[in-house]
Amino acid sequence: MSTTKTNPQLVALIFDLKAKSRETEAPIWRDIALRLESPRRNWAEANLSRLELHAKDGETVIVPGKVLAAGSITKRLTVAAYDFSEAAKKGIRAAGGETVTLRELMESNPEGTKVRILR
Repeated sequence: MSTTKTNPQLVALIFDLKAKSRETEAPIWRDIALRLESPRRNWAEANLSRLELHAKDGETVIVPGKVLAAGSITKRLTVAAYDFSEAAKKGIRAAGGETVTLRELMESNPEGTKVRILR
């Protein structure tokens, strides 16, 4: 499937995710790349309340889309996403968590182990 995205950073990220998947044989990066190739209206949008509900304390979570600030969070999570609202970043950090880009997570965890994907 050829990407028709026009954002050069997004196109590069999709390419790098697929390359990392081939290199490490970790299917998680290909899955994330395919989700980012879909139209933006189909991307995941997760609120803090959704993270609170579905993630366990200390877990690493990927949101293949945007994290928004509705709700509250009390768990210490490492959250990787394509984009964050500023209020969501503040909320995650206030709970003792960490926000990282998808590229940063891919580089620090090339095998993609112990990661939960939120849709």
